[in-house]
Amino acid sequence: MVELASSAANNLTKRFDALLFDAGGVFVVPDPLTTGMVLEPFGGTTNLGSLVRCHYAGMAAIDEATAAQSASSIERISWSSYRQAYAREAGVPEKKVVEAAEALLKVFSAFLWRFPLHESVAGLWRLHMLGVRIGIVSNASGQIEQTLANENVCQVGDGAGVPVLIVTDSHVVGVAKPEPQIFDDAIRVMNVPRERIAYIGDSYINDVGGARNAGLNPLLLDPYKFHLNADCERIESLHDLVQFVS
Repeated sequence: MVELASSAANNLTKRFDALLFDAGGVFVVPDPLTTGMVLEPFGGTTNLGSLVRCHYAGMAAIDEATAAQSASSIERISWSSYRQAYAREAGVPEKKVVEAAEALLKVFSAFLWRFPLHESVAGLWRLHMLGVRIGIVSNASGQIEQTLANENVCQVGDGAGVPVLIVTDSHVVGVAKPEPQIFDDAIRVMNVPRERIAYIGDSYINDVGGARNAGLNPLLLDPYKFHLNADCERIESLHDLVQFVS
């Protein structure tokens, strides 16, 4: 098992000059106000913090299901494993999990991914203040740049959020992770060697796989330790990145 990146601070400082981030699961997650409302009739929690955790349980499940089906991307299989794991982690009894997951499907869309993770935004501000070159590379549906700006997470140039150099949306550029071409524009804008760029995301299949395909350094965001056996470096928070860029 690869140790958490935060455990190696003394030997791994100033590894990266630029950081690229996924959006979903890093800065925004499915709105827990909505998912909690859907799951409560099935016995699920409405606690916002608990429902944020449910997202990461869902991502671990869909990564596992994708690998089991030998699929190249989590987008190439049904997300039923994600929704079922989400409901299960929310406390829905096992006999109601499938029904609850079907109810979640009725509210799931690209626009459900709008709940901002403020601690990640705080970490992003720290990284920006250190002068790190920052960009976003996300599998999305054409909406993610506006969503991040609306939620005061980040934007290209001036605004209420953290200024970043680029936001890449797979729908806009026409190629999705883990295909390496989705990173091309962002790598060009970062203007540093690929080996000096880290990519941070919450999916082993899409994000770690995509970063490796593009010759970048993958860091798996794993705040609840659902990926303990992953053969990659993991971080629990964006604040962990400070040690690598200063």
